Amino acid sequence: MVDIHQLVGEHKDLVIRTRRDLHRIPETAYTEKKTSAYVAEYLSREGLETQTGIATYGVVGLLKTGRPGPTLLIRADMDALPLTEETGLPFASIHPGVMHACGHDAHVAMALVTATVLNGIKDELNGTIKFVFQPAEEGPGGAKPMIDEGVLDNPKVDYAIGCHVWPEIPGGTIGVRSGPFMAAMDRFDIKIIGRGGHGAMPHLCLDALEVGTQVVNALQRISSRHLNPQEPTVVTIGMFHAGTAFNIIPAEAKLSGTTRTFNLDIWDSWAIWDSWAERLEKIVRGVCQSMGAEYELAFAKGYPPTINDDSMAEVVRRCAQKVVGETNVVEPARSMGGEDMSYFLQQSKGCFYALGVGREAFVPFHNSRFDFNEDILPIGVEVHCRTALELLG
Repeated sequence: MVDIHQLVGEHKDLVIRTRRDLHRIPETAYTEKKTSAYVAEYLSREGLETQTGIATYGVVGLLKTGRPGPTLLIRADMDALPLTEETGLPFASIHPGVMHACGHDAHVAMALVTATVLNGIKDELNGTIKFVFQPAEEGPGGAKPMIDEGVLDNPKVDYAIGCHVWPEIPGGTIGVRSGPFMAAMDRFDIKIIGRGGHGAMPHLCLDALEVGTQVVNALQRISSRHLNPQEPTVVTIGMFHAGTAFNIIPAEAKLSGTTRTFNLDIWDSWAIWDSWAERLEKIVRGVCQSMGAEYELAFAKGYPPTINDDSMAEVVRRCAQKVVGETNVVEPARSMGGEDMSYFLQQSKGCFYALGVGREAFVPFHNSRFDFNEDILPIGVEVHCRTALELLG
């Protein structure tokens, strides 16, 4: 019988070294050339059948046991963020203005070392494992393009797992949640078109800024008055730009925002209105018409909600308990953040779980000082491995 805990422990230095290698070379969405090459070389060195160039820079490594059985997909996202790193780490980014500030370097490192461990004990397994390294999770999204290019086929994927480092739960814990875990996310952009002029003569103008403020107020009522308050939703205006000087009434105002929900029905269609896009259109049109302005509205549908299969969440929970103990497996709060792991979970039984990296005075995701204790990385590797052994053993 394989002692998987000992085996993973023997690879601790490797997973930390791999994470640091990747941390040095962050690349934003659809520019992951160095990262993709690093991943492909690693998988090939392990003897896995390796495919590259999927959805531009996506990589797949196939671990074939030579025996019939199901197919498990283990997914890691590769892209970084357009941030200038300020961690002061000796292995900080060598790419100016780009940083791994969301832990994707850790996700890739854990998946790669999982491939190493499982490849060494493949006689204990049946079926196939697909290690999927995905570009562009931070947007515009690489999961769906990889699926469109057939990553879930040949052989067909039965199960899917993925892991995200999670500052909101204590370091060394595992967060597993059945059902909705992360929200659906969409984006909208609005341009209000008025008539500019002198700030002392508003009666001769049509103030686009004022119209924009009324649009913001009206959009906030969607969550508070148009939807069931027991279904959490968010409408956020994150950008509002208007004006060039203190005494000029602006002719245009530009707004951008996002909608979030855990409910697939709300995301896809409403009981009363056809969609988020239609309701936004009605509100913006109504406000602009009442105030005499014109508008342009663009609505971009984003990722669906990330919904874990109940039975797969139970498998991951059970495996995690063997790694960190029952009391250290927690149910994390649902997050209004979005994740295109959701596309893999829509088409296979799967679970996206959290690896706790929280500590006192922690720095959140998407921050130029984001870092974590690397000693937790073998925990993620072992949960991956135990889940594979349970499903394919």
